[in-house]
Amino acid sequence: MTKIKLCGLFRPCDIETANRLMPEFIGFVFAPRSRRYVSPETAAGLKEKLDGSINAVGVFVDERAENISDLLENGTIDMAQLHGGEDEEYIDRLRKLTDKPIIKAFAVRTDIDIEKANKCGADYVLLDSGAGTGTVFDWRLLENIERPFFLAGGLDPDNVCEAIKALNPYAVDVSSGIETDCLKDKNKMAAFVAAVRKEESI
Repeated sequence: MTKIKLCGLFRPCDIETANRLMPEFIGFVFAPRSRRYVSPETAAGLKEKLDGSINAVGVFVDERAENISDLLENGTIDMAQLHGGEDEEYIDRLRKLTDKPIIKAFAVRTDIDIEKANKCGADYVLLDSGAGTGTVFDWRLLENIERPFFLAGGLDPDNVCEAIKALNPYAVDVSSGIETDCLKDKNKMAAFVAAVRKEESI
């Protein structure tokens, strides 16, 4: 069954909607330049309201490994998603600090990016068109992916079924595709989750 990640949540009402829809993952963005940025303190408060069966993923861009491990170990997040230039040495260093799952994001532009993703030492890889661009990349590049992956990049309630049929991802990851006027839209969130689950039930 394809899992669902609703990313970039930062308001209590977003958490309330997630608790009603029960995706497997939600995401908190800790990158200061993002309009979806949440502070560790805000994230901790939101996590307290989150249903315990939903995994909270922290999204980071070139953050100090020690800062990430602190948030993992104190329970603010359950998994770390690395969206910057973090290399294998960085991943090894983070693994020495925590045993929690690590996702490494790759911007997919050529076959070389897929080769790097296949060899990556993270627990999972996330394949995207860029750093939260909200656009779809050329899915044909994924024919050589050899491991479970989170699919991101321009997904929305209208195209996620096509993506699942074509690519069979481990999980689908959405942020801008469930927003209206730069805020999470509970109706779009519900439509996205319903589309994925309808596809899975066929």
